[in-house]
Amino acid sequence: MIVIGHLSDVHIGATAETVTRTAAVMRYLDALPADLDAVLVTGDIADHGTAEEYESAAKLLTSRHPVLIGPGNHDVRAEFRRVLLGRPADDRPVNQVLRTPNAIYAMCDSSIPGEAAGHLEDETLDWLAGVLAGSGGLPVFVAFHHPPVMLHGPGIDGIRMHRTERLEALLAEHPNVPAVLVGHAHTAAATTFAGRPLLVGGGVVSTLKLPWEGGVSFAEAIDYALPPLIAFHVFDGARMTTHYRVVP
Repeated sequence: MIVIGHLSDVHIGATAETVTRTAAVMRYLDALPADLDAVLVTGDIADHGTAEEYESAAKLLTSRHPVLIGPGNHDVRAEFRRVLLGRPADDRPVNQVLRTPNAIYAMCDSSIPGEAAGHLEDETLDWLAGVLAGSGGLPVFVAFHHPPVMLHGPGIDGIRMHRTERLEALLAEHPNVPAVLVGHAHTAAATTFAGRPLLVGGGVVSTLKLPWEGGVSFAEAIDYALPPLIAFHVFDGARMTTHYRVVP
């Protein structure tokens, strides 16, 4: 059985509480009595993309479990790469892979520099195709920031991932992808994409209220009072199960 911890949208620098909220989530994960196969952080690590925000994130997003961190639309590729990954700064997509004895995690960069919406560039899709081709039959969990489908949340659907046809075709060729894991929406959600579970991690910095909860506009929908929400994804070799947890 594979158990994955999933958090998203920590937005270090957005509010005074982002550091304490992120630290609480990571303490919670480290205090678990069992090991996780991986902890995935699906984007919007920094709120403004500054070196100082990434320096803070680098200290916070560490764990006794293997951690894989991807960028979102608030992130700046060059600083993300330089500060968080210790690599030379450049503006190419930040694609990363984590291999454990049980699974492969492909964290794709769905950000478009200077834009809020997302897309997987050809470079990223070529990279993902290589990861999938070399998986040797292990489960491959594909993760990125932007949901590739509508979630019916105010403001989010317009800045989701667009132009998804090549990604759908690629996933169709590889039945060993149990699920696609994303962030961006600041709300826990579960739906499907390309015939696979599409599982959205909740927001750490805030929660997005839905239209029937009073979140009619994006400004009205963002609730900073609700506690951080994380997900545990469980793969038993045949089926995905997701549990969501609030972290006080």
